Amino acid sequence: MDRLYGRNSVNEALRAGRRRIHRVLIAHGTRPFDARVPVDRVDRHQLDSLVGTHHQGVVAEVDPFPYVSVEDLIGESPLLLALDSLQDPQNFGTLLRTALAVGVDGVIIPEHRAVGITPAVSNASAGAVEHLRVARVTNLTRALSQLKSRNVWVYGLTMDAPQPFWDVDFNGGVVLVVGSEGEGLGRLVRETCDLLLSIPMRPDSIDSLNAATAGSLVLYEAFRQRSTNHS
Repeated sequence: MDRLYGRNSVNEALRAGRRRIHRVLIAHGTRPFDARVPVDRVDRHQLDSLVGTHHQGVVAEVDPFPYVSVEDLIGESPLLLALDSLQDPQNFGTLLRTALAVGVDGVIIPEHRAVGITPAVSNASAGAVEHLRVARVTNLTRALSQLKSRNVWVYGLTMDAPQPFWDVDFNGGVVLVVGSEGEGLGRLVRETCDLLLSIPMRPDSIDSLNAATAGSLVLYEAFRQRSTNHS
């Protein structure tokens, strides 16, 4: 079982209804919570001992996150997000919130050397991940090749690409690949991409954008284009 924590994470898991919630633990003095499942009132320090101190007085005991297959994500002209070895739960959570906001059809993550859908990620996403379809794959390069065979364009985001992200057509089937915080895209993933994109910055800029900010910028450009095209 997982222990989700924080009001948003628990509430969105309840709303989504995608994983079984066994019970909700609420600290004494915390305002009522419409759980529609068994609820136990407990001392706050008991929740602290279970999940740390960032629970906002609410913890839910739930089944593990229900991953799907890559095939489940391939619909008509999907907009997908793939993450290559992203390891920071906060960056992951931010990207998941953006993905839900812009209507991403699914997220693909590697099984190894990357963060999965943990309670910390659900909390960082403010529960957004509970509404998203996520495929966890043993080989990201193979998964991207599978998408290419189904007429999905694979765009990789990297600092050194000559192609600015705003000059690319994001209509049709698209998967945006965002690399890890330190290493960026792996070599095989880069070679699998149809096109590499960059986010132009001022020449005197002192640093690059982190993975969450960079990925969110490009996802919103894809959302803008696709919204304009379908309006």
